[in-house]
Amino acid sequence: MGRDPPYNHWVSDTDKKALTFASLGLNDSLVAAVTALGYEEATPIQAEAIPLLMTGKDLIGQAGTGTGKTAAFALPLLHRLLEGEAPKRGPARALILVPTRELAMQVAEAIHKYSKRTSLTVVPVYGGAPMDQQIRALRRGADVVVATPGRALDHLKRQTLVLDALEILVLDEADEMLDMGFADDLDALLSATPPTRQTALFAATMAARIGAIAEKHLKSPKRVTIKAEKSTPGKMPRVRQVAYLVSRQQKSFALDRILEFEDPASAIIFCRTRVEVDELTDTLKSHGYAAQALHGGMEQRQRDRVMQLIREDKADVLVATDVAARGLDIDHISHVINYDIPTAPEVYVHRIGRTGRIGREGVAITLVDPREQRTLRFIESVTKQTLERAELPTLAALKAKRLDVTRAALQARIVAGGLEETKAFVLSLGADFDLADIAAAAVAIAQEEEKKTEVPESRGSDVPKFRGAEGPKFRGAEVPRPTRRDDGPKTVLAFSVGDEDGVGPGDLVGAIAGESGIDSGSIGAIRINPTFSTVEVAEGLVETVMGALKGKKIRGTPVNIKVMPAGETSSERPRPRTFKPGGAKPGGFKPGGLKPGGFKPGGFKPGGSRPGGFKSAGKPGGFKSAFKSKPKPGFKRDR
Repeated sequence: MGRDPPYNHWVSDTDKKALTFASLGLNDSLVAAVTALGYEEATPIQAEAIPLLMTGKDLIGQAGTGTGKTAAFALPLLHRLLEGEAPKRGPARALILVPTRELAMQVAEAIHKYSKRTSLTVVPVYGGAPMDQQIRALRRGADVVVATPGRALDHLKRQTLVLDALEILVLDEADEMLDMGFADDLDALLSATPPTRQTALFAATMAARIGAIAEKHLKSPKRVTIKAEKSTPGKMPRVRQVAYLVSRQQKSFALDRILEFEDPASAIIFCRTRVEVDELTDTLKSHGYAAQALHGGMEQRQRDRVMQLIREDKADVLVATDVAARGLDIDHISHVINYDIPTAPEVYVHRIGRTGRIGREGVAITLVDPREQRTLRFIESVTKQTLERAELPTLAALKAKRLDVTRAALQARIVAGGLEETKAFVLSLGADFDLADIAAAAVAIAQEEEKKTEVPESRGSDVPKFRGAEGPKFRGAEVPRPTRRDDGPKTVLAFSVGDEDGVGPGDLVGAIAGESGIDSGSIGAIRINPTFSTVEVAEGLVETVMGALKGKKIRGTPVNIKVMPAGETSSERPRPRTFKPGGAKPGGFKPGGLKPGGFKPGGFKPGGSRPGGFKSAGKPGGFKSAFKSKPKPGFKRDR
């Protein structure tokens, strides 16, 4: 700007101890709302700006895109409105000006979430939306108005936006608004506000025009500058960096597809909030991944247990927040996945620095919502790294990948030798069939289970279906476990979730193996019924499994577990249930067939008149009433 403007200069101390939102002195309802959203501690701009704004001083904040500026001005703004005298709803008490309609919607959504536990209201006002609807909303009264400068000025001229009672004015992305030609509109709006107002101005850069606005419209403002962390040349890890453009609604599907295609040896997935960490971990477990969660809401002993599992290679996916992942020392991470784009370039550098260590190759993948492309470009400009833009792997690509894996496995097995008996068997078949046909059939059989769970390409829509939600399921049939180990006598456990809850064999295997830490090879036959499922596990692991899954959910539904009464020998396996077309009842388990509270002694009736199932006791209640759990569809995303 040529010279420093006449306001105080405050540079953030990046080594300062991280602050929680409760320690900043915010209203209890705001702290509760932020905690419920899963945010653990304030970012640097929030830690510096919130206390200053709460004193009522004007402020200029300089920080890059994605550093948490919205909460930095929104929380103290709401705090002031809550702590002040609450007038009857009428003219706006706070006005937030932003450069684009997308940002207006985003900021309004954030304000709504933060004020959810209060009576405060917010109205977004921007171009491209019906004017009459906005006029009605403003006439009803709003505590906070989020607006683009042009539309705000239109309402001001129509006298539908009244600024006489304005207490707080915020200019977010002020440099962008000036670059877009809103200088005159901003000057007109600022001149129409009461001189007693508090003003906060936030920008990523401090051009001379920003200084001019500050000198004219702000009163002795404090200045907070969040310095970008400079990376030493050569310190950026040499990893393959890829970005996938994915809407928030499709992130779960995209992650599932990417993990299957990349097949990471071990991975860290970064999420923004602890709520998202827990939900994503449950989702990954239900799809058979040995995933573990790590966030600030966990006790130290839980965190230690998770890290022990990661270091011993008993878990291959760690889902974590940035706060919880600080100081982690794991050398063998092959993939870092940003489920949420990082809040700042330096955070991105820290995240991807966890892969590609000690000369190893690494992969950094970022899922980017279309509205976050500006943040991605900002990260690229600061880090001087260009991320490869990639399309999600298609089913054809996944099939080719599986064939490559099969080819490599076959080559390794051939090199290992010891195939004399198998070779003799193949040669005996060669008398009747071509050797190439025999080999092709063997490969097809090996891939049969994958084909059963493969998701078909969606027809007539570009929106892919989530594996396990719409794909084929094993309904009422026994699912054999390949690689089953002989761990001695088996016990049949009955789970209170079934086909009606959207649960499949992979969900049960993932939950059991992920929570209890036992090898999936110790899990035997699985039967999926409409309202319950049964799983064979080694007798010595029963208490481990039941203890690990106590109070847990599978596909969002609370699960209860009971031991099936001894009614068959360990070598006897339940016979598959079949469904007859035309509405006939499936054999075996009859609705209302058991006394409330448990199974009829005797369990499965081997060789009975009906295939498999339970022996009816002829009284209402049965298995479902014993658990009293209501099915809940799928997993909920919080954003």
